[in-house]
Amino acid sequence: MPIGTAFHERTFLLCHSLNYREWSGYYTVSVYEVHHEHEYNAIRNAAALIDISPLYKYLITGKDATKLVNRIITRDINKVKGGQVIYCCWCDEQGKVIDDGTISRLEENVYRWTAADPSLRWFRQNGLNMDVQIEDISEKIAALALQGPTSAKLLQTVAEADIANLKYFRVTRGKIAGVPVDISRTGYTGDLGYEIWIPWNDAVKVWDALTEKGRQFDLHAAGMLALDVARVEAGLLLIEVDYTSSKKALIPSQKYSAYELGFAKMVHLEKDNFIGKQALARDQKNGVPRQLVGLEVDWTDVEALYERYGLTPAAPTQASRIAVPVYADEKHIGKATTTTWSPILKKLIALASVESEYSKPGTKLQMEITIEAIRLQTNVTVTTLPFFNPARKTATTG
Repeated sequence: MPIGTAFHERTFLLCHSLNYREWSGYYTVSVYEVHHEHEYNAIRNAAALIDISPLYKYLITGKDATKLVNRIITRDINKVKGGQVIYCCWCDEQGKVIDDGTISRLEENVYRWTAADPSLRWFRQNGLNMDVQIEDISEKIAALALQGPTSAKLLQTVAEADIANLKYFRVTRGKIAGVPVDISRTGYTGDLGYEIWIPWNDAVKVWDALTEKGRQFDLHAAGMLALDVARVEAGLLLIEVDYTSSKKALIPSQKYSAYELGFAKMVHLEKDNFIGKQALARDQKNGVPRQLVGLEVDWTDVEALYERYGLTPAAPTQASRIAVPVYADEKHIGKATTTTWSPILKKLIALASVESEYSKPGTKLQMEITIEAIRLQTNVTVTTLPFFNPARKTATTG
């Protein structure tokens, strides 16, 4: 049975919908109100506060900490300076992705690592005979995502930290309501935003300080339904939805190379040996059969299909995580994994995995759509990711 996070006593009072889901053993709010419209608008137009405490969090320390991190991930950690955060993936020996997450280099040999799936055993297996300590701090550190255009101004009023000069994918230390916190310029929305890492027992103090000051910045608590729409617009993947961890895959086709998921820039083949390096070198040389792409749905075509049955289509109210087939004429060439209506773009969009020869932007394909239990096809166009990429996401706020 799930339990509440460090913020549950606050989020429960706000959750009028009583619409929850389970995330890594915790109760997580799906939507606070009946509909997530206000929460999504807060992410894109004001500021949103999202409880991301259920993330798995690990602290890697010791003389060989850097060596261990470099052995596991595909990126070169030696290029990462203290106070820097990276997004990365890690693979098995066949170059198939196990998981993706962020690593913050807090000190020379101190790293905080976030993961979607439990990773302690894998890290410890690869740290055997190394002078390294791997601690699961998931239940010691609570985390909040503060996202949206007014998030920087709000944080500057409430945090004793240099927020104005905190660059994209950097982390700094400071205090909020007297509580020591780490603040990183990161997020899962593709917008201006921050993630705040807080000692579990003091989490509510930080929540209260942010929400009290947040009124003047139109701060709203936001749940997973709003976050799902934002992360698709940002072209960000969700494990077990847009791809399957190679540890959980049942058949070979459920395993994905880093080169099939748009992670090519995160694969540094020139660095010292790492898990999956040889397989990934082959993938880079020979190419891979699939590619992650964005799809834009032809809404005029959707309207015409509905009209056939005397119906009018409505924009989907939330993102669909049900995979649907994608075709090139009559040939099945992939699947759309997450589909959502984008309120800011006024388009129906999807993340998809398609055969490489059909992955070029501008390619016309078809995606399955069901009307009155009849399976039909609607026209879609391949597009580059992300769909939405505002300049404020990476701009220096000071």
